[in-house]
Amino acid sequence: MNVLYEVHNGLYINFTNRCTCACTFCIRQSRDHMDDSGSLWLEREPSVDEVIALLKERDLSKYKEIVFCGYGEPSERMEDAVEICHYLRGVCDLPIRMNTNGLGNLSHREDITPQFKGNFDAVSISLNTPDPVRYYELTRNIFGIAAFSSLLDFTRRIKNYVPSVTMTTVSTTLSEQEEEQCRKICEGLGVKYRIREFQK
Repeated sequence: MNVLYEVHNGLYINFTNRCTCACTFCIRQSRDHMDDSGSLWLEREPSVDEVIALLKERDLSKYKEIVFCGYGEPSERMEDAVEICHYLRGVCDLPIRMNTNGLGNLSHREDITPQFKGNFDAVSISLNTPDPVRYYELTRNIFGIAAFSSLLDFTRRIKNYVPSVTMTTVSTTLSEQEEEQCRKICEGLGVKYRIREFQK
């Protein structure tokens, strides 16, 4: 299984295929890999010990960051992610980031944002759109329209625990007016805004 893969100068951890969204623009809909990663569909979820064993085989000094991001929502395994972060903190000084849909509080039915403190240096959260109804249409998440307000609350909370928080949208999926609305949402939340490239 391809649990670890490289993108640019980062080492990515792909340890779950579970996700509470089925985004219309997600590359999972059209292909099974990222660059030269090989298939990112897992036969099963690797244990924490298995992930750590794979990390031990890597020369971590060659990377600029470690990112929890793969063909699933990494916060679905939040406790395991924290345990892996604890290992990484003991062996390297690399910044650690999580790419998330920001719906972890809904999924776990509790506020998970305090768990990020000291473990993650950056979090990238998928905003996708400024409109709650459109958000549900785009993400097809299991929680419904109410998920949008939870996403914003998650962002508001997590900036108290993580130094760098960025919300993102995907290029070509929004109008310039919608992107400006997203920018204002991020400004209001006190986080950065980035438009990421659409990948086919």
